[in-house]
Amino acid sequence: MPWQTERMHQHDASTEVLTQAIVRYAVDRVRMEPPLDGPRTQAELRAMAGRTITERGLGGLEALRIFGDVLAPACISVDHPRFLSFVPAAPTDASILFDLVVGASSIYAGSWMEGGGAVFAENEALRYIADLAGMPAGAGGVFVSGGTAGNLSALVAARHRWRQRAGGRFDSTRGLIIASKGAHSSIAAAGRAMDADVMKADADDEGRLRVDALSELVAALSPHDRDRVFAVVATSGTTNAGVIDPLDGAADVAESLGTWFHVDGAYGGAGLAAPSVRDRYRGIERADSFIVDPHKWLFAPFDCCALLYADPLVARAAHTQHAEYLDVLHAPDGQDEDWNPSDFAHHLSRRARGLPFWFSLATYGTAAYRDAVEQTLVVTREAAELVRAAAHLELIMEPELSVVLFRRLGWAAADYQAWSDRMLATGVAFVVPTAWAGETVLRICVVNPRTAVADIQLIVDSLA
Repeated sequence: MPWQTERMHQHDASTEVLTQAIVRYAVDRVRMEPPLDGPRTQAELRAMAGRTITERGLGGLEALRIFGDVLAPACISVDHPRFLSFVPAAPTDASILFDLVVGASSIYAGSWMEGGGAVFAENEALRYIADLAGMPAGAGGVFVSGGTAGNLSALVAARHRWRQRAGGRFDSTRGLIIASKGAHSSIAAAGRAMDADVMKADADDEGRLRVDALSELVAALSPHDRDRVFAVVATSGTTNAGVIDPLDGAADVAESLGTWFHVDGAYGGAGLAAPSVRDRYRGIERADSFIVDPHKWLFAPFDCCALLYADPLVARAAHTQHAEYLDVLHAPDGQDEDWNPSDFAHHLSRRARGLPFWFSLATYGTAAYRDAVEQTLVVTREAAELVRAAAHLELIMEPELSVVLFRRLGWAAADYQAWSDRMLATGVAFVVPTAWAGETVLRICVVNPRTAVADIQLIVDSLA
């Protein structure tokens, strides 16, 4: 065996040196104040990194140097306290460190047979979220890569139930999903992937689903189209404005149709942990499926979306893959007692991506999570007050969760972009413009408990 091939799977002296270097790098990254950093062009990275994949290999220490000196600084740190664009992340130290353990443990977490211990722990974390949402005792699901995968998997289960109930009548019928105009783009993407239609009910001026518009849309459906509806989708925390649809009203409409009710809480569902806003989610306990991304506002590393079903058996029937080599994972009569995560989403192979979240919950306790989410909400409300008090700014709406939308008076789109570029280039903050009612405005999203009111004040002052 060639010497390099032999060393790939042997822990020798050089591997020990590399181990210490990598662990030191990881621990230093956890300890440090995260750098904001910023992107570089492909040409710049090629010139700086050179050719990284070679026949003989660069050696681990050189590869680590290239990553640390060239590649990592070309990535914006989403855990920086002034990374306030899109939906940031703020993984806890415990979750980051345990992510190293997950990678080192070589766990296949698609089946109970191979990863029962990991699956048990993931299910404990899923139960915490299910309890926050008030879902039934039998609720359960799986951690998938993100909200897009979670929404698609939930809607696949919804369509399967719709067709099963029809006894074959709709097996060749193109299904129909009803959502709000404020729904995340992944709902439309799921419709395209499933070859299903998506109809959108009007939203109010702040982006919330209007129940009256939803009811009118349903009432106007032809009998054929009414039969095609297999899911009603509501959002608990829109990405752009951070508002929650009237979930009870949406659930009523779904119930009147006798169809599946799905709640997309990829960003905003984490607010369930905060008593100060819990009442705004009234009706979420009626969901047939619900998603929330712990890698957003529940302090887990990427990639981690919790997908929960009120009746997991429906999802199992929709998603279980059958093959000769997989039969050993399932009871012959279909009455499986083992919990195989591959049965609850459109995947088979999977890492135990929920374990870092579980470890953090187990380490710090749920009260710490409650307090951390509340802290971000306090900072958000203070941010809104700072915007309101600034003569050069105008608050667009009162924040419901942790998103603040505002405009800089007198600015056009080019002004916003120039300011945003300057703030990133100087390492001050990452705040990109967004669109609201056809106008370019600014949006900040606070999910990092280390984001302070002083950070927001710095941004407000820079806009003067």
